Amino acid sequence: MPLFLPKKRFRRVTDIGYGYLKKNNIKALILDVDNTLSTHHSQTPYNGVDKWLREMESKGIKLLILSNSKKRRVEPFANLLKLDFLSLGCKPLPFGLIRAKRKLGFKAKETAMVGDQVFTDTIGANLCGIYTILLEPIKYEDGKSFKIRRKLEKRIIAKYERKHKNER
Repeated sequence: MPLFLPKKRFRRVTDIGYGYLKKNNIKALILDVDNTLSTHHSQTPYNGVDKWLREMESKGIKLLILSNSKKRRVEPFANLLKLDFLSLGCKPLPFGLIRAKRKLGFKAKETAMVGDQVFTDTIGANLCGIYTILLEPIKYEDGKSFKIRRKLEKRIIAKYERKHKNER
């Protein structure tokens, strides 16, 4: 699997169905926060996220938040959603992802990383052999470094789309 390419893309986390996870033998999800479950730095989940999380849990999918943000940002959000979490994940370095996978208790191939950024979420998970699901950001960030990364991501996403054009 190429380092930069996700295994699958969805628009929103709520578009990931249990049937898809079951078909791909995914038993656990590592979830990013910013632009995955909420907008950047928000403590309000995206519309439908709580219902989706409860549905996944009811089907036996184990869930854990892994964020590069500090505990003071992640903990209140995770508590609101009643999810376990790890902060300061240092993605794309593999350390946080390995800790998250161990905490969930599943093999890498049974675990998926769900996030909105190629250069943190996708690369980090691919380095660990974890299944990768890339989402569209809920809202694009204004910062200069984000704009540069998002521009670079467009080429990677275009390559993904070409590779998977017959799967729609």
